[in-house]
Amino acid sequence: MAHILIVEDEERIASFVAKGLRAEGHRTTIAGNGHAGLDHALAGDVDLVVLDVGLPGIDGFELLDQLRSQGSRVPVIVLTARDSVTDTVTALEGGADDYMPKPFRFAELSARVRLRLRQATTAPGGAGPLDVLHAGGIELDLRTRRATVAGREVELSAREFALAEVLLRNAGQVLSREQLLDHVWGLDFDPGSNVVDVYVGYLRRKLGADAIATVRGMGYRLER
Repeated sequence: MAHILIVEDEERIASFVAKGLRAEGHRTTIAGNGHAGLDHALAGDVDLVVLDVGLPGIDGFELLDQLRSQGSRVPVIVLTARDSVTDTVTALEGGADDYMPKPFRFAELSARVRLRLRQATTAPGGAGPLDVLHAGGIELDLRTRRATVAGREVELSAREFALAEVLLRNAGQVLSREQLLDHVWGLDFDPGSNVVDVYVGYLRRKLGADAIATVRGMGYRLER
C-alpha cells in the first residue's frame, strides 16, 4: 500500500481521485492549496504526489520547484490543462515524472500511478525513480531533460522526449501504437491518427535509423 498525496483545490476532482486510489488499496491525503501540499510532500512519508497546476497559495510549478530544490525525489504526476503545451513542457522541465491532461479517465491515471510507484521501488537503493535511462547507446537524463546518442547530445522536443522515455523504459519490448498513443498523447487522442508513426520517424532521424525497430502488425521496439 502506497501513501499518495493529492494536491488539488477542486474538491470534486480531489475526492474522485482519492476514492479511486483508496479502492485500489492506497492511503491518500488531500491538500487543497500549494503551501499545505508542499508541507505534506516534504514530510517524508509520501510515496507519490498527484499535483494540480492551478493552486491557491503557490501554484503547482512553484511547489514542484521547491520540492526538487530541497532534494525530494518523490515521483510527481502533474495535472495540466488539456490545451496547454506550455504547462506540459514547464512541468516536465521542472522535474515532474509524468503528466495528465484534464479532463482524464481514472483508469489511465491509475495505470500511471502504478508505473511510477513500480519504477520508484525498483530504482537502485529504492531511493526513487531512475534519473538516467540507458539503452542501445542512447541516454536520457530525466532531471535535465537531455538526450545523448553515443555521447553526442541531441535536441528533442517535449513530445519526442516523452516518447523516447517510454521506449527506453521498455527497451527490448514491443509496444503497440495504441500503448504509445495512450501514454504519450492520452486516451482521448484520435486512435486513427498516424501521429505515433510520425514521431517514431522523428526519433529515428535523431537517435539513429536502427534504434527503433518496426514489428510488423504489432508496433515498435527500442533495440537494446
